[in-house]
Amino acid sequence: MGFKEFIVSNFNDFLTYTGFANATVENLIMIVVGAIFIWLAIKKDFEPLLLVPIGLGIILGNIPFKWDAGLEIGLYEDNSVLNIFYQGVKQGWYPPLVFLGIGAMTDFSALISNPKLILIGAAAQFGIFGAYMVALALGFEPNQAAGIAIIGGADGPTAIFLSSKLSPNLMGAIAVCAYSYMALVPVIQPPLMRLLTTKKERVIHMKPARQVSQTERILFPIIGLLLTTFIVPSGLPLLGMLFLGNLLKESGKTTRLAKTAGSALNDVVVVLLGLTVGCSTQASEFLTLNTIKIFVLGAMAFIVASASGILFVKLMNLFLSKDKKINPLIGNAGVSAVPMSARISNNLGLEYDRHNFLLMHAMGPNVAGVIGSAVAAGTLLGFFS
Repeated sequence: MGFKEFIVSNFNDFLTYTGFANATVENLIMIVVGAIFIWLAIKKDFEPLLLVPIGLGIILGNIPFKWDAGLEIGLYEDNSVLNIFYQGVKQGWYPPLVFLGIGAMTDFSALISNPKLILIGAAAQFGIFGAYMVALALGFEPNQAAGIAIIGGADGPTAIFLSSKLSPNLMGAIAVCAYSYMALVPVIQPPLMRLLTTKKERVIHMKPARQVSQTERILFPIIGLLLTTFIVPSGLPLLGMLFLGNLLKESGKTTRLAKTAGSALNDVVVVLLGLTVGCSTQASEFLTLNTIKIFVLGAMAFIVASASGILFVKLMNLFLSKDKKINPLIGNAGVSAVPMSARISNNLGLEYDRHNFLLMHAMGPNVAGVIGSAVAAGTLLGFFS
């Protein structure tokens, strides 16, 4: 073979490895989807800390290449760097670490000062079990239905943790769906809140929360851990790390550890989690009829969960004296999107009365929703295990 033929032959071989030669229409569709996620994050400010790494991960996971070339670069190829990162999702390492960070950043005093707010967080979990029944009716296997239903809790790490155990083949679609609806909280919840409340209810002023002592703050994660894990031991990885992070924060002696858990460590885990979740949405697995069903079920679960929290507050008010009534606008915060849904409660309250600050009150059901979604996940995991 002459020099010219050698160059032409090697160049032709090189072309077979390029993305241009291996691209499919499905790859291009998913790359556009990833770009839309990034646009929403940057242009519309829809949870950029989540959607930017997920969006770039979707693009990265759909860069076409020659699968049988043995390059070890794909997410699902053993020994590739992306595959090593992906083990944190597949084996369920990342979600508990995220819960550690959430616990280290969360102030539970609003819930401690008004314990009945935990009932709102519990009521919001109705969306999970409602979506589970509908998913079964649509033909999903029971374990798949459970993984899909947890989207109603609006808790991305919990959705990833449960789906990695019960329905790993649907985990990419479930994770992207869960994070998408978390990012769309400012779009979905306000119209629902206006629909389900009256003008009179929206201007209800709640009594300022009482001061919570440091002893109560320290005892809460210990007692909370014992109560929840004795009831649902299968939720131990999430609940254990959540309450550990909170104990680090409230003990007064481990401030450095709490800051690390809530900042540097949490940031690293969120980047890796978002990137690998995005990468897992490869066109061949993601562009299916099941994905469409999952997004529809996820929307239904999230709407039902938000509505359940609001309606439950209205029910509670029937039994509360006038000076103890709860503003139903904090009912939406019963989902686990912390602190996004609590901010929505506060913003809508100020829209109707600029002196009605609901943020601290809304944080009660909001953090209860975090606990509630983890308990719900543990319940489903224990049931199907």
